[in-house]
Amino acid sequence: MFVSNQCDRESRCAKEEVFGPFVSIHPFKDEDEAIELANGVQYGLCASIWTESVSRTHRIPSRLETGMVWVNTWLYRDLRVPFGGVKDSGVGREGGKRSLEFFSEPMNVCVRYAE
Repeated sequence: MFVSNQCDRESRCAKEEVFGPFVSIHPFKDEDEAIELANGVQYGLCASIWTESVSRTHRIPSRLETGMVWVNTWLYRDLRVPFGGVKDSGVGREGGKRSLEFFSEPMNVCVRYAE
């Protein structure tokens, strides 16, 4: 895992969806600024919140523009639940019942029988 606290907030490593093991760390003054930082990118696959506050656990996820939110964990997932992002991180969901729809091509067949 590569951890950096040297990335400028406008740099590629802070603004792009980096698949690594890589994380950039950015300081913030308050909750509103943290949410602004998180939503200020064109991607939205997932987010992770680390907190001891139960109220923060319930409050923040609805303000994030992301497909998934983990609280006090990372990549902990039940394969029966939907997986996917928003914005430029993808369209649709896979996993669970949604996989059946996502990976299926429905077909309508209409037949008229002569009497």
